[in-house]
Amino acid sequence: MALKLHLGGCFPAGGPSKEDFLSAAPRAAVVRDEHLADVPFWQRLGGRTDLLELCQNRSNQIRQEEFDTFVVLGIGGSALGNSALIESLSPFGQEWAPTPDRPRIIVLDTIDPDWLKGFLDSVSIERCHFNVISKSGGTIETAAQFLLFYDAVKRAFDSDDAARARFTLTTDPKAGHLRSVAQECGFETLPIPAEVGGRFSVLTPVGLLMAEVAGLDTESLLAGASKTANSLEACKPESDAALAWALAHVLHLEAGRPIHVHFPYGHHLRSLADWYLQLWAESLGKREDVKGDEVFVGPTPTRAVGPTDQHSQCQLYVEGPDDKVHTFVRVGEPSWSGNIPSAFVEGIPAFEALKGRTLGELMEAERRGTEAALRAAGRPCAVLELCKLDAFHVGQYIMFCEIATAYAGGLMRVNPYNQPGVEAGKVAALALMGVEGYQEHLGEISAVLAEDENMSFSC
Repeated sequence: MALKLHLGGCFPAGGPSKEDFLSAAPRAAVVRDEHLADVPFWQRLGGRTDLLELCQNRSNQIRQEEFDTFVVLGIGGSALGNSALIESLSPFGQEWAPTPDRPRIIVLDTIDPDWLKGFLDSVSIERCHFNVISKSGGTIETAAQFLLFYDAVKRAFDSDDAARARFTLTTDPKAGHLRSVAQECGFETLPIPAEVGGRFSVLTPVGLLMAEVAGLDTESLLAGASKTANSLEACKPESDAALAWALAHVLHLEAGRPIHVHFPYGHHLRSLADWYLQLWAESLGKREDVKGDEVFVGPTPTRAVGPTDQHSQCQLYVEGPDDKVHTFVRVGEPSWSGNIPSAFVEGIPAFEALKGRTLGELMEAERRGTEAALRAAGRPCAVLELCKLDAFHVGQYIMFCEIATAYAGGLMRVNPYNQPGVEAGKVAALALMGVEGYQEHLGEISAVLAEDENMSFSC
């Protein structure tokens, strides 16, 4: 039931070394003490049964409707966590047929008109329930989605009351644009705690409502998160796995390895890795440190999925520039071993090698082979192991990554909870859309986007 971290392959010759890691332990312990002196709200979410009960009650109400598709409207932290949960814990990711007990789950984290047109052409809009997620309620992409689909549902039912019943707005409990709309028009709502930012919000109603509607084991999800949080708070600094993982990555960042490869072995883990990418990138990539000095610091996280990406990315990782740290994410016990049948084996070596073996054995051999190749080339590798792929262990993984991110921010002396670079892009988009109060930025934006005609090409 424990999440396991192996750092034995993380310190090849060329540094940083294991001795460097041990020498930095006091520095890491100070960061941990600072974190534990004011434990963030999100670290306690595993024990917030009140939020889960709100989602359970709303899920029961939604299940009274005649619907077969539950649609999440959101972007960034409002969507990635939902995708991570449904793809890691449902039988075949998002692409499964609805049943009487489990609707189809679709996370629409885009405003791409072609994609959304395809969705509208492919579903019965009157058989959808929409969960609109935006803490501020002012996320322009989510607002556009909401307006588009509310209009479509209203036309399908020819009734405002019937249309409103097909929406749940998950937003700030007291303020914001969506909260105002809900109060004025009578939409059902769920709260996003004010103390929790988007990329740390998957264990709030942001992710829990979808998980409840989909029939996922939300109680085990929260129990796993709570176990990891409690274990890490109770252990000694030298035994803190999240601190060790964060410290190893920061030391390699400081030594010139800024690319952090998250390498899950298993297709169910793909969207969990995408969720991690936002968490790591948005939290740690910063222009200024906590003192306000310009540092332009941060890792570049990337995702590879094994064994698929052994055949598309590992050539770069093994023989390309030595600027990466790799973390393999493996599942100790697959839910199905996958015995490989015997056929066409006589005299054909590739088939003969599979005789009497399982898919699970093959995938782990592929993972270990990739790790061996990387380590032989002097490339640092860590292994993060989930005992099995279930809600409890996914909850552990989520909390581990969130705490490690907070520690990494402390080690780098940056604020892991803000995102001024993202806000700058939002301001520019609002100005270009002519939103009141943002027009003053248009001149500067136009100058930045001005094209040099001598540098434009066509073919």
